[in-house]
Formats: sequence, structure tokens, C-alpha cells
Amino acid sequence: MSDYMLRAADLPTWSQRLALRLLNLAGWNLRFKPLPGPHGIAVVYPHTSNWDFPVGLLGKWAIGLKFRWVAKDSLFRGPMGAIMRYWGGIAVDRRASMGATRQLTDTMLKSEWCWIGITPEGTRSYRPHWKSGFYHLATMAKVPLLLVYIDYRTKVLSVVDTLDLTGDTGQDMAAIAAIYQDRQALYPDKAAPIKLAPPRDASEPQRRRA
Repeated sequence: MSDYMLRAADLPTWSQRLALRLLNLAGWNLRFKPLPGPHGIAVVYPHTSNWDFPVGLLGKWAIGLKFRWVAKDSLFRGPMGAIMRYWGGIAVDRRASMGATRQLTDTMLKSEWCWIGITPEGTRSYRPHWKSGFYHLATMAKVPLLLVYIDYRTKVLSVVDTLDLTGDTGQDMAAIAAIYQDRQALYPDKAAPIKLAPPRDASEPQRRRA
């Protein structure tokens, strides 16, 4: 299909068809293109609402691939933590960013198949930039990006566009921004601009971690 739009009749299992039908009943369509390899980072944008999670989870089940995804470790406490891990969640301590990046790189590359989903905004509230963890992880692991969007204007969840990073952050972020152009969040005023935070001034004292 030229538009990569998935239809229930195209899916091989009843559970995938059910997940897609539930998405369709909620008014959503799902676009999917086979992934370029066994490892990569799925960047999910925009992310401004709790509703993004069930839309993305149904899309994951419809596609039938075992995408992993990262979230702050506080979400994995208590009984809900086991469910989150069963659904593919990986708990990350965001206070130890580079250590977490190395850990995720090892987890990914030691696996036969592993694509990890990351929301670079890092929060549903407005931020003036993206967190850079997804970029460091993709460059450290030497894997491509999958640029997933949840567009509330067209009600399309798209799992199609991929990008190999060049290492030139300006060029790479411009290419990412072009793919996400005109994709609308549920709350557009909370969507972060598609740019990385400026490097921290080495002369500034680091914040003490709790």
C-alpha cells in the first residue's frame, strides 16, 4: 500500500486485528512500514496527554512487534510496575543520564531484536526543548531513528519514517523537524519546539542530586 495504512484484513492474528479495530473505533488510523533492521530508537512526538499512552499501546499491539519503551522509574513502583514491564516498559533513573544511556545501549545490542521508544520531551508539560538522551543513545549504539507521530488533527498514528543520524545535530534536528512538521498534539501549546537543549556551561556548578 502506497500510504502504508494498516487494515484489519492485512493482519495475521486476531489480537492484532482486535487492537486495530479498537483504534479505528476511537477514530484513529495506523500507518506502518517494515523496520530497517533489528535495533533502533523510536522517537514518539508530540506527547502532551495521558491519552497518548493507550493510543500508542494499541498501535504497538496492532503492529505485533515487541517495542520496548522507557519511562521514569517512579512509574514502576508497586503492583503497576509489573504490568508496565509486561507491556514493554523499561524503568530509567533520569538523574543518571549517561549511565542510563550506556545501560540502554547494552540492553538493546545484546538483544536479537530491540526497538526502544522514547518521548524526547520527557514530560507532558511544556518544555522549551527536547531532552538529548534519544540522540546520544542512537549515536552510541549506531542505530537508526524511527520517527513516530501521534497526530490529533488527522487522527493518524504513524510508524513509518526512519532516519540515520549524521552526527551533525543541526542537520539531524532539521531533518527530524521536517518529518514532524504540522503534526498536532492534543494540547498544541504544550508541545516542545523540536530542538535540543543548549550544552551546559562547564563553569556552572552542577545541581546536587537528591
